[in-house]
Amino acid sequence: MIIPALDLSGGQVVRLRQGDYAQKTVFDIDPVQRVVQSAKAGAELIHLVDLDGAKDPQQRQRALIATLVKACPIPLQTGGGIRSAFDVENLLELGVARVVIGSTAVTHPELVRGWLQKFGPEHFTLALDVRVQDGKAFVATHGWVKTSGTTLEEVLQHFIPFGVAHLLVTDISKDGMLQGANNSLYARLAKAYPQLELIASGGISSLDDIRAVKQAGATSVVLGRALLEGRFTLEEALACWQNA
Repeated sequence: MIIPALDLSGGQVVRLRQGDYAQKTVFDIDPVQRVVQSAKAGAELIHLVDLDGAKDPQQRQRALIATLVKACPIPLQTGGGIRSAFDVENLLELGVARVVIGSTAVTHPELVRGWLQKFGPEHFTLALDVRVQDGKAFVATHGWVKTSGTTLEEVLQHFIPFGVAHLLVTDISKDGMLQGANNSLYARLAKAYPQLELIASGGISSLDDIRAVKQAGATSVVLGRALLEGRFTLEEALACWQNA
């Protein structure tokens, strides 16, 4: 599956370079029009990154998210600063199909296990951002500011028994750099966790990159900057994925 992504801050579509708020690009794009166009083009899921909510859950862009959910005929997933059952419940009540859980899965896995049991694992996407060092993928937290001493595999051990089904993995060194994905990492994960929907994210700049990441074993790929900059169209990406 090709999953178009929009990063949102202050109601605007933006992109950060490697997660750095000081390196922000604002795009002259209406987010509501964009999600509707993506659905018409054939997308099956939209990925929203609430950068304001990620920095401060009190600043979550709830009104915008609700507007996007109502306007878009396909499911949306979003997260950013999800730290409590209230945060989860609030987004689900707004109509979000999947809540994206990041840092909290690393820092408070017992909380997230409880959410999986209470709300159902189908309503969550586990999003793990990693830095690869000496062949090991260590999970970063708090908007990439901190790198834990915990590997991606160690984090997953907490959640596999609780039915987690959707896993989004971003290699921080690749994100926003448009130099291709970390396909060796995705190949390793696809082999180790065939039961998961493995969503690749970061580095895709061409249709060749899309083919390569699918052939590596990813079951879906998130596309952000490449689509925003018009390196290829969503229709081209969808056709490429189907034929890869």
